[in-house]
Amino acid sequence: MALTRRQTLAASLSAAVGAAAGGSVTRAYAQAGGGSGRPKLKLGIISDLAGPYADLNRPTLPCAQQALEDFDVAGRGWDVEILFGQHFDKADNAVTIARQWFDREGVDALLDVNTSATSLAVASVAREKNKALLLSGPGTTELTGRQCSPNHIHWSWDTYMLASSSGSAVVKRGGATWFFVAADYSFGQQLVKDAAGVVEANGGKVLGTTFYPFPTTTDFSSLLLRAQASGAKVLALGNAGADLQNCIKQAREFGLNRSMTIVSLLTYDTDVRMLGLPVAQGLMTTQAYYWDLNDRTRAFNTRVRPKTPEFWPNMANAGIYAQTLHYLKAVADMGVTAAKADGAAAIARMKAIPTDDDCFGPGRIREDGRKLHPAYLMQVKAPGESSGKYDVLKLLATVPPEDAFRPMSAGGCPLVPS
Repeated sequence: MALTRRQTLAASLSAAVGAAAGGSVTRAYAQAGGGSGRPKLKLGIISDLAGPYADLNRPTLPCAQQALEDFDVAGRGWDVEILFGQHFDKADNAVTIARQWFDREGVDALLDVNTSATSLAVASVAREKNKALLLSGPGTTELTGRQCSPNHIHWSWDTYMLASSSGSAVVKRGGATWFFVAADYSFGQQLVKDAAGVVEANGGKVLGTTFYPFPTTTDFSSLLLRAQASGAKVLALGNAGADLQNCIKQAREFGLNRSMTIVSLLTYDTDVRMLGLPVAQGLMTTQAYYWDLNDRTRAFNTRVRPKTPEFWPNMANAGIYAQTLHYLKAVADMGVTAAKADGAAAIARMKAIPTDDDCFGPGRIREDGRKLHPAYLMQVKAPGESSGKYDVLKLLATVPPEDAFRPMSAGGCPLVPS
């Protein structure tokens, strides 16, 4: 498929063409055409389209493709291939895929590994193989803390940002007493730990916390009734995807929304659209990106929407776009051959170049690999406030990057001078 400089970069998607650790691999191509000897990049995404977070991940590949198109890789004479593999929420699957891609497929960089456990496992492989690893989907702050690496960058959000932005703002609005319901694995545990610390630091009090087995729980009624009985003003949910949606539905059935402010420590606008405004209205959440924030976010959404018409990009998907675009800028700056040969050098160049894209605006990447940009406290609209299916959130407050993210000195990253 030959593309001129101004043609839309249409990715040729095949059906599953291989298997890695039990997960199918999809390949997308962007070819410049015109003879051999062109610069070539092979990129990979390891995600999941089968588990409770499947719908949140569906725009991932379209957003990466949009970055290729916006950077005009075809017009630059580059050939780029993106592999998409599924880890099914298992760290050993993710590691196996990453090793096979690096060793056998010649993958130069990974554009995401989308959960905390899988990303931490693959980060060690990327460092061992000296490959670039870009991360937007995971939430763990360990990626820029004790397990930071010269080979990876953490882009859109993390548990500290969500907890800091939501916790402090809600306490200041009168939500002084909290009860947490969260998934019992590293993601949910870290969300509760970070949010509880912020609540207490701002003068609030945690009246109770309950964790549930993940991913086997679907009936949250006993947990929600315990939260209601605590007398807390705030019900804080430390989960995502289908679990979050079930919690919110059941909380409304029990009338918790009439006596408590419900705060989701991680809600994507994808979740809100699936729930519907009559169920989700009033829910408070923090976002790093929303399609209707400003002219630039609306322009990006307009461009990418034909590639993913049903599931518009959420903040994690937008991070895939932004970090892929920034990686391509670094590759162009240092040269394709040099970037392919040294993943740590490519990451260092990404840190040295100021970031700017339509999803997050201007920003920068710290020495510990943390990408900095504002966070936005938002609330789900009531049905009467919405102009349509995708108009679901309204902005309450903007949190500056230096307040939203954990101070670099507090993370314990060994890359940061003491």
